[in-house]
Amino acid sequence: MAMKTHQIEVQKFKSASNSSHGSVSFRVDALVSPRRPDEDDIDPASVLTMSEANARVLMALLKTQLAAFDGRKARSQR
Repeated sequence: MAMKTHQIEVQKFKSASNSSHGSVSFRVDALVSPRRPDEDDIDPASVLTMSEANARVLMALLKTQLAAFDGRKARSQR
């Protein structure tokens, strides 16, 4: 089965959450469209794009979620 590649443009981050299994999930508004690899594209991949403002929101959300993981680890290691 061939891998499908997409162009994913984040419009807005809505929320973030994490699970006890070590995964982080983000709810986003995004435009998703198929992407054809360029002829020179040796390693075809989906591409995620966002504005600087959204990149800053993503960084803040990631920091919060990682702190939640760290908080759970600290309690379980006592």
